[in-house]
Amino acid sequence: MIGLDQGKIVSIEERIPKLKQQRRKKANRRLVTLLSLFFLLIVCVVYFQSPLSHIKKISVSGNDLYKAELLVKNSGLSTGMNIWKLDKKEVETKIEKLPEIKSATVKWSFPNSVLITVEEYDRIAVIANENSFIPVLENGEILEDEGITSSPSNAPILIGFTEGEILEEMVNSLKELPFEILYSISEVNYTPKETDRFHISLYMNDGNEVSASLRSFSKKMIHYPSIVSQLDPSQKGVIDLEVGSYFKSYEPGGVETSEEEGEG
Repeated sequence: MIGLDQGKIVSIEERIPKLKQQRRKKANRRLVTLLSLFFLLIVCVVYFQSPLSHIKKISVSGNDLYKAELLVKNSGLSTGMNIWKLDKKEVETKIEKLPEIKSATVKWSFPNSVLITVEEYDRIAVIANENSFIPVLENGEILEDEGITSSPSNAPILIGFTEGEILEEMVNSLKELPFEILYSISEVNYTPKETDRFHISLYMNDGNEVSASLRSFSKKMIHYPSIVSQLDPSQKGVIDLEVGSYFKSYEPGGVETSEEEGEG
């Protein structure tokens, strides 16, 4: 028994090389770690001091109504600016102050590029005002200070409307229409009658005319595609939506049809 126990004993002389080797490995790992940190620090210092840390490119996407140059100007960003001074939330807030911007997102792309992505409010109409057009946004805001010289091709033109109850009613009614119906309208004329001061006349892109009252316009206009589908495509005329729905062809002796409200 004594002999077996003595055979398992490892002398200090035998353990010393192994201990030295373990200590050497630990020291090497520490040295590598310190050198890596030092190298990383040098790289960071060089990056901060070099042009690589300055904004080189600013890209804009999602814009249609606003030019990219205008959005960049309002963002407060500029090329050459230190990218580490970029406050994304602050830049997004600045851009969202523009009346036609619904939301803005700013992202940094390594090493020195910035991407601005915006979502704009749709223009549901423009108000004809002498030699310019005043945009009306989908949120109901009327941009009186931003008259444009040309009308957007897809937005209906409001003619004869002045600021007040009638215009507000018109805007609220347009907001309730699906875009496919909204953009099928070419013009909306305010044509009050003695019996109805809310009367309007619409000229459609398909060549038809619609006579309606703002009091029931949005509810009845939703059925416009269904009404038109029942008419002869070769005949154009006036669709009266004031009471039920009634069609009168422009052609003398043309077909006239009448439907009760809710039918068709």
